Amino acid sequence: MTEPWSSLDSQNALWSALLIEELTRLGVQDICIAPGSRSAPLTLAAAAHPRLRTHLHFDERGLGFLALGLAQGHQRPVALIVTSGSAVANLLPAVVEARQSGIPLWLLTADRPAELIACGANQAIEQSQIFAGYPVHQLQLPVPDNGIAPSWLLAALDQAAFQQQQIPGPVQVNCPFREPLYPVAGQQLPPDALRGLDTWLGSTQPWTQYQAMQPVCPASPLWPQVRQSKGIIVAGRLSRREDAAAVLQLAQQTGWPLLADIQSQLRFHPQAVTYADLALHHPQFRKELAQAETLLLFGGRLVSKRLQTFLNDHPWQHCWQIDSRSERLDNGLSVQQRFVVSPESWCRTHHCEPQRIPWLPLQTWEQKLAGLIASNLPDWGEITLCHQLNRQLQGILFAGNSMPIRLLDMLGSAGVHPAHVYTNRGASGIDGLIATAAGVAKAHPEQATTLLLGDTSALFDLNSLALLRTLTTPFVLIIINNDGGNIFHLLPVPEQNRIREQYYQLPHGLKFRAGAEQFELAYAAPTDAPTFHQAYQTALTQPRATVLECRVATGEAADWLKNFALQVRSLPA
Repeated sequence: MTEPWSSLDSQNALWSALLIEELTRLGVQDICIAPGSRSAPLTLAAAAHPRLRTHLHFDERGLGFLALGLAQGHQRPVALIVTSGSAVANLLPAVVEARQSGIPLWLLTADRPAELIACGANQAIEQSQIFAGYPVHQLQLPVPDNGIAPSWLLAALDQAAFQQQQIPGPVQVNCPFREPLYPVAGQQLPPDALRGLDTWLGSTQPWTQYQAMQPVCPASPLWPQVRQSKGIIVAGRLSRREDAAAVLQLAQQTGWPLLADIQSQLRFHPQAVTYADLALHHPQFRKELAQAETLLLFGGRLVSKRLQTFLNDHPWQHCWQIDSRSERLDNGLSVQQRFVVSPESWCRTHHCEPQRIPWLPLQTWEQKLAGLIASNLPDWGEITLCHQLNRQLQGILFAGNSMPIRLLDMLGSAGVHPAHVYTNRGASGIDGLIATAAGVAKAHPEQATTLLLGDTSALFDLNSLALLRTLTTPFVLIIINNDGGNIFHLLPVPEQNRIREQYYQLPHGLKFRAGAEQFELAYAAPTDAPTFHQAYQTALTQPRATVLECRVATGEAADWLKNFALQVRSLPA
């Protein structure tokens, strides 16, 4: 038996080592681990592997989102190890987000053997199918047994990896172990434990190397005709810089208006229509945009409900959607042509000669909106913060859900844009945002990371402040504290008898200074735009995490947006 395999003393240790080694050959370089006894064989194998980076956290829910952020930042699969029981169930929110967003995770869930399930044994629950249909592949392993050839385990993992390549998302590998779970002195593996693996042991390749068919994107025969029509380009979620650059180039070639979502990496680019969401309040802007005959939608999951409604209601002559993921992403839009290919590949085969004169110049609207915002901008508050933040950003931006991402999408000013914008918009939950951003920051140690989120989101993921304590690069957590869920001030929630306040907003009256102190994070509470600018720039120079708590008036942003919409509608055409 070859080193280091000869040092393994049990089938539990062998199967765990084989599993971890095969995952590294399949591209896994990071593994997130929560402590637990039933998962000890997996943890010991991961800790001993020389090519793995380990990330530790005590909270499995946060651990799942940490892995999600690492996978987003690295754009490659990340593995997790958790013990049996409710530890597994705590991964569900991150599993849902991973499936909805197409982010590859390996969920290594330790389990009790079959004889300890449904009999009152401690920390034993039914874990197979616990995530329902959200994993793209589920592998229920048997208890490690020398009667099963080790090549079976490797082949099963390779098949799961191939499925994950076809449909990016989470894979669950449920791993039951019998005791003993830890090394036992004098215990040895059978001499034939590694039978049939000689070639694999001398290689660095997976046991089975799948050769997938490469997607081909021939030019649509309709493109020469469509190219001559009046079109608009809408950029939804684009996680690859290459895709964003290709869409931008196509917009420049065609001269078609580019309406860019905050998730597209193009929202702050000068080529994009800066305030499209706000401009859609004006009937004349909608009328001018309604001259369009063709829609090219790259990606999906738009933040702007106003834009989505306009797209859905318009009678397009040509409505094409381009995204590398095969699932339906039209959100009610009448898509006629669906290209399952990367935007980069599609644009490469649908290039065209530059169109120097745009069919619909929108600079006048840009100027009108910019002037109206400037004349109505409050001295301080979340409106001002979200409008001006892009001018101060350095490095990466992670946009939290609920109000922050909507305000950035509506109001963010053009100009210097973040190196990359990350979000959790698959399920758009407010849970796990701090943990996900911590994972993104760990994936990009060469850059500063800024996370903007609301107070309720911060409270939801307070445990994950422990993850920020371990960072050694600038990380700025901006908490907009408006005392509860203020997005409900924008919705038609009844106000009588304080229904909205008591049952939806849930004001808490809490501040975050003590939380920052508990987790040994730097803290500041700017009270106006100049002190925010100073605190933010200082935080960007610190090799650690800083919490900036911005306390703003309850309901102020919603009132401003409602009033501003009226002013937009009254602008001269």
